[in-house]
Amino acid sequence: MDYGKISDYDLTILIRGGDRSAFTEVFNRYNSILYIHAAKKFANREDARDIIQEVFGLLWSTREELEPKSNLSGYLYTCVHHRVLNWFNRQKIQGKYIAHIQSIADANHGTTDNLARERQLSAIIEKEIESLPPKMREVFKMSRYDQLSHKEIAEILNIGEDSVRSHVKNALKILRVKFGLYKFLIFLIFY
Repeated sequence: MDYGKISDYDLTILIRGGDRSAFTEVFNRYNSILYIHAAKKFANREDARDIIQEVFGLLWSTREELEPKSNLSGYLYTCVHHRVLNWFNRQKIQGKYIAHIQSIADANHGTTDNLARERQLSAIIEKEIESLPPKMREVFKMSRYDQLSHKEIAEILNIGEDSVRSHVKNALKILRVKFGLYKFLIFLIFY
C-alpha cells in the first residue's frame, strides 16, 4: 500500500486501528511544517523539537479517540499551539518558583551570616568582660546582664552607689578602648 497517496481521513482511520505505517506517513507529512510553526515561538530549537515529539506521542497514545471526520492537520496545529502555551506557562511558573526559592535562600543566608557574626561578637565581648578586674566585672554583669539599678547593686554587694557608678563607668571605658568606637556602639545596642 502506498501511504503517500492516502488522504488524511483514511490515515486517521488506519491510525485508530494501530497501523504504524499510517502513523509514520502522518509524521513524515506534518513533522517539518509543525516544527517550523513551533520553532517560530522558541529561541531554542530543541524546545520546538520536544513540542513536536510530544504532539506525535499524544497522537499515537490517543489514536483510538481520533475522529476521522475531523481535520487532521488542524488537530495537529491545535495540539502544537496548546503545547507551546503550556510550555510557556510552565516556564513562567518555574521562573517564579526559582525566584521565590532564591529569595528564601538569600534571606536565610543573611540570617545565618548575621547569627554567626553575632555569636562571634558575643564571644569577643564575653572574653573582654571576663578580663575586667573581679569586682568591676561583678558590678558590670549585675548592671548589664541582670539589669539591676545602681542602688540595688550597692545593697547586694554592700558598697556605695558612687562605687557602683564608678565600676560601671570604668568598665565601659576599658571596653570602649578595647573594642573601638564602632564595636562599642554595637556592644551598647546589644547589651
